[in-house]
Amino acid sequence: MENYIEKTSWQENNELNLSKFISKVYAWMCLALVVTGLTSYWVINTVEVLEYIAMNRYSLLMLAGLEMATVWYIGSVINRISANTAMLLFIFFAVLNGVSMSILFLLFTSESIMSTFIITGGTFAIMSAYGYYTKKDLTSWGNLLFMAVIGLMICGLVNMFFQNSFIHFVMCCVGVLVFTCLVAYDTQKIKRMFFIMNQNEETRNKVAIFGALSLYIDFINLFSYLLNLLGDRK
Repeated sequence: MENYIEKTSWQENNELNLSKFISKVYAWMCLALVVTGLTSYWVINTVEVLEYIAMNRYSLLMLAGLEMATVWYIGSVINRISANTAMLLFIFFAVLNGVSMSILFLLFTSESIMSTFIITGGTFAIMSAYGYYTKKDLTSWGNLLFMAVIGLMICGLVNMFFQNSFIHFVMCCVGVLVFTCLVAYDTQKIKRMFFIMNQNEETRNKVAIFGALSLYIDFINLFSYLLNLLGDRK
């Protein structure tokens, strides 16, 4: 009887810690989304910055390269840096994303941006809940989704030069499907990371930030592809 009580108490404590951990992941992700939105708003209201981005045809490509480099760097040093440093790098990435996404706010109407954001939020919530609660092992999705993301990146780079509308449409459709699935996959992956990581506060904070980064990237890409499919241009 005592062993049963101890086991039940341990499970309840573990579930409580997991709930706190996941809440922290979502909180960091939401903070990054706010930073991105504020940065985009600042850019579109700062003529000098906006003109530089618009006039320099390679500015967005350079921003994309810097964003990928930042994500790669965070992933490669996450075990060696402090949680505060990881947080600063995450916010830096959110700022970069805000600068590059400011173009979308110029191309599409505010109404379509808002409606697409709501659709993205609803889709994200449903798929993240699925990834959290499902008993199905989604690990097998990983390699397929990773290859799909690489394919999207290559197609995007090629289509920057060809500007083919059909390829763009197909990319957006595939992108929505891929990042919708990635939301569920990454949520389950983050949940598993909680159970296998070293249970000290510093490690938890770093894993929470890294998990928030993954979900943030999923959300931003899902939003971008949906906006290109559903949004009304100015």
